[in-house]
This record gives sequence, C-alpha cells and structure tokens, in this order.
Amino acid sequence: MSVENRTLALAGMFQAAELVQKISKKGLFDQNPFEASINSLIKLDANSVVDVYDGIGQISTGLRVLVEQLGAERKNMEVMQNVLGMIFLERKLIKEPSMLEHIQTEIATVKIKIEELSINHPEVLQHLAEIYTQTISKFDYRIKINGDKIFLDNQNNVDKIRALLLAGIRSAVLWQQKGGRKWQFVLSRRKTISTARNLLKNR
Repeated sequence: MSVENRTLALAGMFQAAELVQKISKKGLFDQNPFEASINSLIKLDANSVVDVYDGIGQISTGLRVLVEQLGAERKNMEVMQNVLGMIFLERKLIKEPSMLEHIQTEIATVKIKIEELSINHPEVLQHLAEIYTQTISKFDYRIKINGDKIFLDNQNNVDKIRALLLAGIRSAVLWQQKGGRKWQFVLSRRKTISTARNLLKNR
C-alpha cells in the first residue's frame, strides 16, 4: 500500500471536486480530466491505480489541486469540504453491500453504453447521474453544491456534477483500499504533498 497509490486516489477525489466547482460556478470544465474522472468509474478491474486514471498525466489536475489544498494557507474550502464529503459518503456506502452491488451492476451497463456511444455522451452522463440519485442521494448526508443558478438549472450540468461525485466516491473507495485515512491529512500532509509533486514532475 504505497504512498504513491494513496496520493493518486486522493488526487482522484480532488480532481472530481475541482471539476464540480468549475461546472457549478462557470459552466465550464477541462475535457481530459473530466473524461479521466468519468472513465475511472468503469475501471473496476484495472491492474494498478495509475491505470484507473489512464496514466498520471490524466490525473495531473487532481495532483495539482491536492498540492494547492494541502499546502496553502488559504484553502478553497468548498473543494476541501467536497473531498471530505466523498470520504464520509464512501464510509456509509461500504456499510450497504446491496447498494454497492446495485451500483456495480449499473456501472457494468454504463460500460456497454460507453462502448456504443462515448464517455461524455449525454445519455451516459444521465445514466451515471441516475445511479447517484438512486443510491448515494438516499443517505441523510448530502454534498452541498454552491454555484450559479444559471448553470445549476441546466440538467446536463447537473448530470455531469452527479457523475463526477460518483467518480469521486469511487476514488474514495480506492483510497481506503490503499490505506487512506483522514488523519493523514494532518500527520502525513507533507509526505502526501511531496509525493504529489514528484508524480507531477515525472508524468
């Protein structure tokens, strides 16, 4: 359970959280990291953590945001809260095996749909959003999204946001599997930042 694997999975959460904020506040997003985050949902049998995100280059946005968030005096609290929310929801999800099984079954269906259409096709994103609504949204805790009403009233943006939150929780599952714990945000912060910088340098 290397620190590199934990850092990559943590970057997966930060990347999803960053993209959620961009969509909710600006209606914009960077295509490559968006596709990498969504694609991570169907990489359930990947050989390595790097493969989950299709290479370090595709998770570089998350690594950069991770360094900014854990190393900055002034943090983007919304991004940080969303990452912590993903971790909290992952802990709830893991205690609901039937819900987890339902998600995995639906993801398998989405995988087939992606092969027929594309990773960012509206029908694919709508299906992923529905999975989130039918499962994660049932918990009493919800991640609060603050943004511009004009963007949040757009259903396609809402679908993208929910799909990204699902991807973030998938990264949270991976982070826990690789030994990730919340106390590491404080006690292992410098090591995590250093690892992320090295990964960015060598991508």
